[in-house]
Amino acid sequence: MALTKKEVYGKNQYEIEFSVDKETFDGAVAAVFNKKKASISVPGFRKGKAPRHIVEKLYGKGVFYEDALNEVMPVAYEAAVKEAELETVGQPEVDVVSIDENGVVLKAKVFVKPEVEISDYLGIKVEKAKIEVTDDEVDAEIQRVRERNGRTVEVTDRAAENGDTVNIDYKGTVDGVAFDGGTAEKQDLKLGSGQFIPGFEDQIVGKKIGDEFDVNVTFPTEYHAEELAGKAAVFHCVLHSIKATELPELDDEFVKDVSSDFDTLDEYKADVKANIQKRKEAAADRELEEKLCEELIGKLVADIPEPMFAQETENFVRDYDNRLRSQGLDLSTYFKYTGLTLEQLREQMRPMAEKQVKVRLALEKIASLENVTVSEETIEGEYQRIADAYNVPLEQVKAMIDSNDIAADMKVKVAMDLVKGAVKTKAKSAAKKKTAEPAAEGEAQKKPAKKTTAKSTATKSSTAKSSTAKSTASKSTTAKKPAAKKAAEPKKDEE
Repeated sequence: MALTKKEVYGKNQYEIEFSVDKETFDGAVAAVFNKKKASISVPGFRKGKAPRHIVEKLYGKGVFYEDALNEVMPVAYEAAVKEAELETVGQPEVDVVSIDENGVVLKAKVFVKPEVEISDYLGIKVEKAKIEVTDDEVDAEIQRVRERNGRTVEVTDRAAENGDTVNIDYKGTVDGVAFDGGTAEKQDLKLGSGQFIPGFEDQIVGKKIGDEFDVNVTFPTEYHAEELAGKAAVFHCVLHSIKATELPELDDEFVKDVSSDFDTLDEYKADVKANIQKRKEAAADRELEEKLCEELIGKLVADIPEPMFAQETENFVRDYDNRLRSQGLDLSTYFKYTGLTLEQLREQMRPMAEKQVKVRLALEKIASLENVTVSEETIEGEYQRIADAYNVPLEQVKAMIDSNDIAADMKVKVAMDLVKGAVKTKAKSAAKKKTAEPAAEGEAQKKPAKKTTAKSTATKSSTAKSSTAKSTASKSTTAKKPAAKKAAEPKKDEE
């Protein structure tokens, strides 16, 4: 196997010619014959017993050539690319030049990584949000823990209040006529949850067990059932039971129940505050990195070949499929569930793929300009990190991922750290939250439609290469889907 020719074919394109010696190719042909002979039928011979020269005489001398070429070509191509010192991208376009007594000659048209220019990448100016943790945030976090540890109790001595869960029957009518989806029995409803259309839950507050009453509401104008949108409705209701959540007292005993690390409420509050601070700092760091990626893309000068974008898009699709499979789904099921097609999914992921390619090229160039090197110890450490993250043997990881790929990913990471370390930030105060104004009477309170995507895992599958470099550009992989259409009922579109 040897490179015989290398020449420029076009912008970021080369054509290389390489050969496979006769001995290697003949061995591949023999291997293919041995693999297939059991299924070959030739008149005058028992199935699978015909000699190779008889089969070739009957079906043609090249009957096994195509499969043999598929066996030898990948190794020969990889060796030729290495000898040509080309960093190829995408899939090659391979043709057979000749097959004769000297072996096989092949030629391949390949795309290569483009020349890249970038400057002024150190000292980038970006705004960074000021990080503050308020007492209200700490109290809200602790309140959520209290609610998770609360107990449900039956209420019999008072009327229903916001926050209670009531059990009701209801029958809805419009202009005196019942409608589909408007009737239910023994339905649990948490008051104040906004689960039903505006005004419905408010009219149950103050009612007692055994009460029968009418709830008068108007369906939102954008209600999913067009025949009910904007219509006035009456729901006759019966209240069967009331349940309330009894929260634990906020004291040292509560702390001991929910945490084995602290004995006092003050210690617990300090830890909650520290954890919120860490989350905010991590979020601010991701936001900073995102801004830096946009800045680097703006400073990048490169004529990027289309196959780089196409290949990265396929990587995104494959990774998304892997995440779905980890949840017991796959792309085929996902498409049936969402109505999307593979091409539509590619279109959604294409912008993220383009960004990933550009950021990677920028950081690789920076690593080169800054003479970034990676030690053997660092590479070994990354191998171990991947092995631990995916719970696979270290040697298996080394067999799957080339050390050069590990080194390249680590250089990209170091380059991003250099850019982040040299950034000039200007602190900005967090935007003040607007106080929500009450909705006008009869106006629907808008809520997001129910998400129908499968939850995506945060960890990217790394079956073929290290994913370290991928962290340099955050990306969303959840494809958008239309909300499922529901039957008419007094509920809003579920969240």
